[in-house]
Parts: sequence; C-alpha cells; structure tokens
Amino acid sequence: MNNSLQASSSTHSPVVICGGGPSGLFLALDLAHRGISSVLIEPRRDIDRLRPRAKTTNARTMTHLRRLGLAERLRQAAALPTAYSQDVIFCSTLTGFEITRFHEAFQLSLGPYRWQPECGQQIPQPAVEEVLREQVAGNPLITTWYGYKVNGVTELDSMTSYGFNQHEVSCEDSLGNRRTVRADFVVGADGGSSVVRKSLGISLEGGSAALSNVSAVFTSADLGEKVGLDPAVQYWALSNGVCGMVGRMDLDDTWWAIIQGVSADDPEFDAAHAIRTMAGTDIDVEILATDPWTARMLLASSYGRSGIYLVGDAAHLNPPWGGHGFNTCIGDASNLAWKLAAVLQGWAEVNLLESYEPERRQVAQRTISDASDNGKALAYNFASPLLNAVGERGEAARESARKHLQVKASEFHSLGLVLGYHYADSPIVARDGSEPPAAHPIDYVPSTTPGCLLPHAWLSSGRALYDELGPGFTLLLSKQAAASQQELQQVERILAFANSSGIPLAVNVIDTGQFPAEARWAADVVLVRPDQHVGWQGNDLDEVIGALQLCTGHRSSARV
Repeated sequence: MNNSLQASSSTHSPVVICGGGPSGLFLALDLAHRGISSVLIEPRRDIDRLRPRAKTTNARTMTHLRRLGLAERLRQAAALPTAYSQDVIFCSTLTGFEITRFHEAFQLSLGPYRWQPECGQQIPQPAVEEVLREQVAGNPLITTWYGYKVNGVTELDSMTSYGFNQHEVSCEDSLGNRRTVRADFVVGADGGSSVVRKSLGISLEGGSAALSNVSAVFTSADLGEKVGLDPAVQYWALSNGVCGMVGRMDLDDTWWAIIQGVSADDPEFDAAHAIRTMAGTDIDVEILATDPWTARMLLASSYGRSGIYLVGDAAHLNPPWGGHGFNTCIGDASNLAWKLAAVLQGWAEVNLLESYEPERRQVAQRTISDASDNGKALAYNFASPLLNAVGERGEAARESARKHLQVKASEFHSLGLVLGYHYADSPIVARDGSEPPAAHPIDYVPSTTPGCLLPHAWLSSGRALYDELGPGFTLLLSKQAAASQQELQQVERILAFANSSGIPLAVNVIDTGQFPAEARWAADVVLVRPDQHVGWQGNDLDEVIGALQLCTGHRSSARV
C-alpha cells in the first residue's frame, strides 16, 4: 500500500473499477442496475477479435446476464447458435474416425433448460465484451476511461463513512496524459498482473502446467466441406505427433485451434502444418493470429481489504479446461456488486463486504482444482497412430481410447461445479442444521439449504421462478404458509421492518410442487438473497427479521 497523502481535487466516484474485461464490465453494469455509479478504467481502446480466449458462457453466467436483461442480446451476437451443435467430439482427425462424444457439453441444450432459466452459449470472449461495452456506453451511471492504464492506488488521509480511508487511483494513457479519481471503494479487475493487487502486497500462489500451448485463429475455405464428422463446438483431434482442439469461430470460414503441448518458440513449430495434421488432410490455411500460453493454477492469498477488492483474473488464474475461468470471474462480480450496492445505499453494514472473500475464494479454489485435474488428461495423453487405422487394430484402439476418455466427463458435464457451489459456511448465511449436497463436479442436486443456489423451476405461467424474484431479497412462501391469516400478518410485520430499514424485500407465493423431483425443498419459507442464493429457510416467520439482519451484515443479530 502506498503511503497516505492529502486528498486531491481529483474526480470522485463511489466505486472505481480498474480493468474493463468481462468481470469489470459486468460489475459496472450490475452496480448500475442497482443504482450505483462507477468509473471504469481500461487500457484497451479496442477489442481484439483475434484473441478469442474464453469461448464458453455457461448456464450460470447466462442466468446472471438474464437478470440484467442481456441473455438474449448475447445469443444474438453469437456466431454459432445453440442449435448448431451441443457436442464435443473426440476424433482421430477431423476427416477421420469419431472416437467418442459428449452431448450437451457446457450446458448447451435445446428448448427450455431444466436446471437454470438459461442454458449455455458458445461465444468468443471478444464478442461478449462487445455486447457488454455497448450496454456500458448507453448507461449514464457508468463513466469509462478507455485507453488509460492504472499505474497506482494510493491511500488518502480522508476517511470514508465506512471506517477506512479513501483511495486515489492514478492512470495514464499512451501519450502520457494522466488522470486521477478518488473512490470510496476500488475494485481490481485488472488481470493476472493486477496493479491493484500489487498495491495491497497480495501475491498469487500456485503453479503452472509443465507444457505450453499455442492458440491460433485461421481461415480455411474448404475445411468445413472436408470435415467428415457431425457438427461440434469442439473437435479434439488425437492425431499422432500433433494434438489439440479445433472449432468454428463462425459458420463461414473462420476457425480457432489450440495446439496442445507445444511451444511457439520451437523453430520447428508450424501452426498451419499442425492444423493440417489435426484436420487429417491438405487444406488451405491462412493463419490470422497465434497466441502462445501456459495454463496457470494461481490463487490470491487474499481478495482485498479496507475498501479494495479483487475480482476475476486479478484474484485467480484458472486453467481453461472446462471453460470455467471467465465464468468464475462473472460470479465474483455478481457476488460483490450487490454487497457494494447494499453498503453504499445504507441498508447493509460494511461488515457485509467481509463475506466476499470466504464466499468466492473457495469457489475459485475448487474450480482451479477441477480444471487442473482435467489438464492432466489432454489430447496428447490419448494420442496413437492406430486411432486412424482401418480394420480390427484401429477399432480396438478406438474402443480402448473411448473407455479411457470417460475421464473427461467432468470437463464437459460439470453441472455440479457450475451450479452446485455454495456459501454454507459464509458469515452472512443462517445455517439451519441441514447440510448442502456433497460436492461433485458432475452431479448437481438442487437444494434450499442456506448458502445453496435457489433451485430453478418453470412455473405454470411459463415464466422462470428467477424472473419472479425482486432485485433485492425475496421471501418465498409456500401456498400452505400463505393460507394462514396469522402468517400473513407476520409477513406484513416483516415488510414493515424491511421498509423502515431500507432493505429491498419482495414476497412471492409459490407452489413447491412445481420444482424438479430432485430439488430438496425442506421448508415453508425461503429467504433468497439478491444473488439468487438462499440466505435462510424455515417454518417460523418470527425468524425472518433476524435472518435479514444477519444476511445484511449486522453482527449484533443472533444466528438463527
């Protein structure tokens, strides 16, 4: 942390967001959705479409976007509609033999999705950022400083009303023009080399994969016609000597590839040759861009303090296997947004923000661990020249590979990781003695155990239960509870308390019989937090006011 200095006459904002990638953009939009203004600082003026990075927007992230009214807009921007394919196919080459496939990978699905209001969507990260930037540009509560790089975060002598000092963020553009902005809260969304994280003296801990990879974007006029397999969002080519992944960027001639276990510094490496090898035929290839990288498994020792918080890659670097990195970043931003808004609007104690790290850090830790396990079984671990052979030897090799490739199931069918995470041990969750479902990367058991994600249900009206939730807290009553005049009077008392405290609270009556049979719905009343996680459940409405106090960071309230 830099030394304290007197407050300057620089611009002031309640929240300054350092970094305008997906997590920073989403955070700014979520804060604005809740009525909070922010300044967003991002060094890139333009988005590079030739560095597609993440390509998977999972069901949970799509549901976050739905809450902001952006899910359909994102789908319209995607070059590959969900109907194109929901499969990941493992093959000898793209013109050779299929070995196995994983259907409905990455929560891709047709029709109403069973587990969330939205299914997943394949779309490159640059296209996601373009959609978010467009929404940010039209929002009067968000001020953007594109082209400026943050170069320092300084603690000031001026005290905020939240019990810690204000901070000043300084930044500079490529021409040497400087700007400063004072903030009550600073959010570091500035990536793995985060200036904000370094200003706090926080380190990233962990390691890196042993082998590197090279991503490429290329065009090929005839690859689409020569692929002999069904459409897939990813083809994993187990070619002998060169292995990796290939997929469409669009339905025209643009493709992406990840060549696994190679180094761009190798003088013998030829991206076009590698792509032709994975294709299994001589095709025209024009390389538009290459991007060498190594999978990182890094986690910040702390997520911040004293009004400065880290989100996304500034807090954790995940291996890409399973497509969880970008999605985990959005989960961070969603969790922090409602807490910052609650504190800034005065209906929660500043203690609420202390729950951010214990809730989100353990999610990142689990995600990194699972993605790291998937990184131990990459394409080159299954490669064999026999996979492309005809006859009995080829069939035997493919059958053996098919069995061994089942270890990849959690990479593509990771519903337990995407939806089964929970905050049961959070200081702002009212434990009731019930245990959340056991952690499993694949299996997801919906549950109203406090800390779990509220189970999704399609209501008889055709709307999703999530669409009936208020922007703040929501009290869900079973029909049985709502039938009691005495309990309705209790609800009126609860609403009066929430109104006098400024806590946004909506009440909805639901038919619990509409939930999936697997859903564990164990109480007549469920209190849902603004982030769609359960804060409390029970049968006694007398406990709700205490639960609201606990969930808004009031330490004086007894745990219920």
